[in-house]
Amino acid sequence: MIDVEKMPKLGFGLMRLPIKDDEIDIKQVCDMVDMYIIAGLTYFDTAYVYHGGQSEVAAREAIVKRYPRDSFTLATKLPAWCIKSAEDRDKIFNEQLARAGVDFFDFYLLHSLEDGNNYDTYEKYDCFKWGMDKKAEGKIKHFGFSYHGSPELLEEVLDKHPEIEFVQIQLNYADWNNPLVRSGALYEILHARNIPMIIMEPVKGGSLASLTPELEGMFKAARPDDSIASWAFRFVASLPGVMTILSGMSSRDQMEDNIRTFTNFEPLSESENKLISDVTRIMLDIPTIQCTACRYCTPGCPMQISIPDVFRTVNTMRLYEKDEFRPRNFYSGLVSRGGRAGDCIACGQCESVCPQHLPIIELLQEASAMLDK
Repeated sequence: MIDVEKMPKLGFGLMRLPIKDDEIDIKQVCDMVDMYIIAGLTYFDTAYVYHGGQSEVAAREAIVKRYPRDSFTLATKLPAWCIKSAEDRDKIFNEQLARAGVDFFDFYLLHSLEDGNNYDTYEKYDCFKWGMDKKAEGKIKHFGFSYHGSPELLEEVLDKHPEIEFVQIQLNYADWNNPLVRSGALYEILHARNIPMIIMEPVKGGSLASLTPELEGMFKAARPDDSIASWAFRFVASLPGVMTILSGMSSRDQMEDNIRTFTNFEPLSESENKLISDVTRIMLDIPTIQCTACRYCTPGCPMQISIPDVFRTVNTMRLYEKDEFRPRNFYSGLVSRGGRAGDCIACGQCESVCPQHLPIIELLQEASAMLDK
């Protein structure tokens, strides 16, 4: 049984670690880990595929080698798309133990369970029973899954697998009523069943940390000293049933700001909830691409298009119509190192792995019309 109240509300996601010379900057990661642990926080989240397989190694170097094993909790995930046989489950798991330098994982998840291939794979290879067997062996302390599917499938899975102890979902104020993500519906299902929740993308890949001047002004008028990102974290942390909120921090400044938000935490007031609703309504009137920059799409792109960065460029141009120079200059730097938006060959690899179910091929065509002229 997981005691939600004893879990740290801020989790350190090791998905967007700082980079130096095209490699994870371990020195800076160590510095951030120290800040996090000194603040009394303990939950670290990684995955087999993060940073091309190097995130679990970074966890070993920055956390496992430097702190007693009972002073932190470590979570990682089994990826369906890497499983081609039943033997692959143990092969991947044992590789993860070696990478991270641990004998067990405190939290272990089936990665990105969703309608279609991923869920079918987990059922085909009996991964739910496999996970519980690993728990019985003491190799896993708590077993759950991360989720990107429909509310209907979530209820089906929970009915079929009552052994699941927790679920990780994407949730933020912009996605609460998003018809693709349906964060609010997923939350209500889990809360009604008293299933602890880990929250990913509370700041929606950073997009809720930097808004238009109008929207930022609305937040600053209410709390001048608080960051824009803090509003997104407080929205999620004010919800009952939330166990831990992951932040993929990539700098000292982000770490400092998040620790400040969760130190002597203040839940949202009624008026602040209304303000977030007002901001969300205005925000959703601006047509932006709902990419969270998870980068699942980029490793397999045959044209080496940095898809999330292309979408970031498009969104910036839409939000800041009077300033085209900076996004166009940014895009020029992108295409000097990889493919242009218009180089897409419509192979569909990106769409097959996108957790947000974006029509990436169509969106790249739109981006090309804006940027490749």
